Amino acid sequence: MANPGYGKRSAPDQLQCAKDDFTHLPPREAAIAAYIDRLPEGADISVKTLAKTLPYGQCALRTALNRLQNAGHLRRGRERLEPEGTGPRWITRSWFSRTARDDGWWASFARGDTPEPSPKPTRTRAHILLAALGRKTPALSLSAADCAALAPLLTDWFARGASDDHILRALTDGLPTPIHHPAAVLRRLTDKLPPEPVHTPPRRLLECANCGLLGRPEALPGGMCRACRGEDPRQPNAPLPTPTVQARAQQIRAAMSARRHGPAPVA
Repeated sequence: MANPGYGKRSAPDQLQCAKDDFTHLPPREAAIAAYIDRLPEGADISVKTLAKTLPYGQCALRTALNRLQNAGHLRRGRERLEPEGTGPRWITRSWFSRTARDDGWWASFARGDTPEPSPKPTRTRAHILLAALGRKTPALSLSAADCAALAPLLTDWFARGASDDHILRALTDGLPTPIHHPAAVLRRLTDKLPPEPVHTPPRRLLECANCGLLGRPEALPGGMCRACRGEDPRQPNAPLPTPTVQARAQQIRAAMSARRHGPAPVA
């Protein structure tokens, strides 16, 4: 695994895993892509680390990763984080997608136009939380039927980033006495629902797979800069023809000679 916060990041909205996910790639690239796809989030997928576990040298792996990038399965770059209390910083990212993406999709992803993967609330999690209420506050003991009826109300709480402790406090603080209908009191799940989180678009830069140049996704088609692809539009000015240069030099020499030998000023 890479250091916390680094390593493999899975792109959002990927198709389900299938046997033919990488059949469009050459055998070596397909094997490497399948291996990376099986790795957990945060795994170190640098060339040096992959060379320790795969039967390929660093040079071969570097070439293979570049081909995965060109095929739309991989992008490497940097992302700006703004953790509370420490100030903003840029960190290195490696995003992998089982589903091949074109340059337009990766450009949208860099702008934050695609949803980030987030853990989906599950029925099991909701039932566990609701059942735990009775252990913490006996007056709120719920039946299995009550848990089943109330579990859907937790969906929005989870989606808005609420933790289990946050929900438990919201349900148990300031309870009336006595409690005659626990399930009715728990309808406060709707009244105390936290606001939707403010979505801040991420700040991401992708880098060229060959030279590491950072830039906007539009300037890195296939994950490579135009210079490395041999498509650099910047060309030096074409040199002047030799006769033109010689004629211009002769004009300059004639002008300088006329200035030196011109008529003397009248006293």
